[in-house]
Amino acid sequence: MKRSFTLIALTGAVIMTSCVSKKKYVALEQELQDTRSNLQKTTVEKEELEDKFAKIEARVADYNAKINSLRDSNDEKMVMVDDVAAISNKTKEKMRETLAKVDQEKLSGAKSLKDSMNLALSYNLKNSLDDSLKEDEDISINLDNTVVMISISDKLLFKTASYRVNDKASDILGKLANVINSEPSIEVMVEGHTDSRTISNAVVSDNWDLSVKRATSIVRKLQKDYEVDPAKLIASGRSSYKPLVENDTKENMAINRRTRIVLLPNMDKFFALLSSN
Repeated sequence: MKRSFTLIALTGAVIMTSCVSKKKYVALEQELQDTRSNLQKTTVEKEELEDKFAKIEARVADYNAKINSLRDSNDEKMVMVDDVAAISNKTKEKMRETLAKVDQEKLSGAKSLKDSMNLALSYNLKNSLDDSLKEDEDISINLDNTVVMISISDKLLFKTASYRVNDKASDILGKLANVINSEPSIEVMVEGHTDSRTISNAVVSDNWDLSVKRATSIVRKLQKDYEVDPAKLIASGRSSYKPLVENDTKENMAINRRTRIVLLPNMDKFFALLSSN
């Protein structure tokens, strides 16, 4: 009897030992699977991080290359013009060459680099036109906060009380269209301005109507004749309410009758285009 009890006890111990070992095995197997899963996840994350890091390295290398290129090429280094525009040293040198041709009396009135650039821009634009269109009162160009503002007397563009564009306006509009088309991101606002005399006829109701129609005529011509993207163009009428001078003489009224074209170009492209003609 004692021998039988001992055998039963040994058998029970073996069974209990077997059960504990199986539980440990299952637990270890689950731990192994979890470790493999985490390792695979970590490997994927590592590869993604390496890919991102490689892309960042490539961008940094490209950026450094551009910086080094600007450093190596002093002619192409950008400089600020009185905090209102950026031009390269090469363009700045071309501007000096242009200013050597400008009337010295006008040049003596330039108090800053911005003033000098305005003179150079005006000179090159006017010099590219016919001799009959070069009078100072007909076209003025000003640079303000990186915006180029070109004011054109209406006698170059329209007949009195008309919004039909003159054929002689082709030179100036063609030149402006080249500038506009040279810069994909540029936008252009065309503003019509009148003098204070009232107007009313079969086709024009008042000065508001005339100023808008004139601006729209210029915009249509830029689009149809010179293939300027219409998405870049804005037509605006200002009537007689933004005069440059008092409307008290015929001469002053002529000054106030104008079309102003406001554009934001790449200054290097703008100057290079004008100085190449």
